[in-house]
Amino acid sequence: MNCARHLIALLEAHGVDTAFGIPGVHTIELYRALGDSGLSHVTPRHEQGAGFMADGYARASGRPAACFIISGPGMTNIATAMGQALADSVPMLVISSVNQRATLGRGQGRLHEMPHQGETLSGVSVFSHTLHDPAALPEVLARAFAVFASARPGPVHLEIPLDVMIAPAPEAVPTPAAVFPPAPAPEALARAGEWLAGAERPLVLLGGGTAAAPETARALVERLDAPAFTTINAKGVLGLDHPLDLGATQSLPAGRRLAAEADVVLAIGTELGETDYDLVFDEGFRLDGRLIRIDIDPQQLGRNQAADLALLAEAGQAMRGLLDVLPDAADRDGAARADAVREALALAADPELAPYVPLFAALREALPEAIVVGDSTGPVYAGNFLAAIPAPRRWFNAATGFGTLGYGLPAALGAAVATPDQPVVALVGDGGLQFVLGELGTARDLGRPVALVIWNNDGYDEIRRYMSMSEVPHLGVDLAAPDFRALAEAYGGRHLGVTDPASLHDALGRLCEAESPLIIEVDAAAWTASL
Repeated sequence: MNCARHLIALLEAHGVDTAFGIPGVHTIELYRALGDSGLSHVTPRHEQGAGFMADGYARASGRPAACFIISGPGMTNIATAMGQALADSVPMLVISSVNQRATLGRGQGRLHEMPHQGETLSGVSVFSHTLHDPAALPEVLARAFAVFASARPGPVHLEIPLDVMIAPAPEAVPTPAAVFPPAPAPEALARAGEWLAGAERPLVLLGGGTAAAPETARALVERLDAPAFTTINAKGVLGLDHPLDLGATQSLPAGRRLAAEADVVLAIGTELGETDYDLVFDEGFRLDGRLIRIDIDPQQLGRNQAADLALLAEAGQAMRGLLDVLPDAADRDGAARADAVREALALAADPELAPYVPLFAALREALPEAIVVGDSTGPVYAGNFLAAIPAPRRWFNAATGFGTLGYGLPAALGAAVATPDQPVVALVGDGGLQFVLGELGTARDLGRPVALVIWNNDGYDEIRRYMSMSEVPHLGVDLAAPDFRALAEAYGGRHLGVTDPASLHDALGRLCEAESPLIIEVDAAAWTASL
């Protein structure tokens, strides 16, 4: 038993079943151990893809995956994906090699050498640890999985020096402890219950922290008879077409008015950050009523909006506790208040959103149970307002938090690995897709039915529009897209061209027949002209 084998055994003990990574000379020992294990391995075409796949895997399943990454360039490549996961509280275990202990920090020009690899990655991880003793490995992994289970999750980085990787390790694999998240204080629950019971115009803000307890969230919102906004990462928590669900429209004028008029606001598992509450970037979202905040991260309780009452707790436990102290449901005209906001928003008639309404109608009709994974692109920005999602963990994208490009395709592949029986759609733009075209090879390798819907508008159209509004010449945003039909054939996939909603519906319906990537290219100009 050496350290590499001990690591694999510990990962299995912690319930990890999948690793994403690209083998290198510095990780050979990890792969020797991996070959004898029960873990599945997926090889992306770039380490950034490995990180995005692990991100999509975790968002779709609620479980962390591992990434096996070489030292040096492998780590700088995956850093962007770690930054996205950190911004959106996504668990991910990144395990890398690093040069031998005796050479660290000496600047000898060794292969893949970085002056301070762990410090470089500490800025995009919850913590980064260099393992100096194989006997300490169970403790370090216990710390990582304690974060995943009982704190605000995010990437954890563990680097193992080459000489430690092959060093003797204990034969015994300890049974991981059962880790429970923090529970709310009874006194705080009682006070929150009093405030909410006495509210005339309550409002609930549901964040991604509620995704693991959708039934409880729904029961709480209904008990309060309160309109609810869901952040982008919480879409689907209240189910499909719930009368109290206003989706992620809290940045829009009618949503802001409702928020400002609420006398008691209950914010659960949300950072109340800019990319969910201030998408117009004018600092105009405000809460004038009393604010009750519930979060698993104590620091988060004091950020962005000052709370009048703050509860440190896991969202599900806190919501169940509130249901225990709240009286029976009272009629507060919640549905009428929500309807008034919807009527004022008139999203389907908004000229910025209207072209995308039939796109999401086609998705809903053709693939009602699909997981839709998005990149930073126009249809995804619109879908954050428009898309109706039946359950949590079925809509996520890179248009929040870190806001990277190139996320959609590899994250969708990770979701497909995590949920092999679920249809998965990657919704991307032609510009962002060109960051990760190589991952079409990974899609071919997996053989899972994934639809890649490309909104082709010949470049970075969102930036073009911002340039036009700011009277900046269109420089660097008009791109020549590749021949996506030829690419589909090169990677063993099928290409379907789409120019209108009916042809998109038909194309999506063919996903069930697919045994390789289904590439659906939407000509954005023709689509708009057809409406």
